[in-house]
Amino acid sequence: MDLVVLFDINPHSGVPLYRQILEQVRRLVSSGQLQPGDELPSVREVAREHAINPMTVSRAYSLMEAEGLVERQRGKPMRIRAGEQSADDRLEQIEALLERLVLAARQLDIPDQTLIQAVSKKLQGPKT
Repeated sequence: MDLVVLFDINPHSGVPLYRQILEQVRRLVSSGQLQPGDELPSVREVAREHAINPMTVSRAYSLMEAEGLVERQRGKPMRIRAGEQSADDRLEQIEALLERLVLAARQLDIPDQTLIQAVSKKLQGPKT
């Protein structure tokens, strides 16, 4: 899996770039797409590919290391650490997104059932 290209970094999303990287790696690990021992691309590779400041990528990697998601070995790439997450832990990672979605739907006066149908339709569509 080519993670450099896999990262979907959007400078206009309102979410800090380092947070986007962090959350995407968390999701990839939780879903099993990244396994313990898998290497992350270098800070320079990610920064160059996405035209962002290397310090931004470094901050994301440092936060991942601090929370035990990855491990750093001198002179080697960062690697995903071993560890399993429960379904509840994985759901917790999207809790803030769900809250923002529900808030936006209420602000737009979208009925709950309409929102549920829209989400169901997205879930049945092609996976991205």
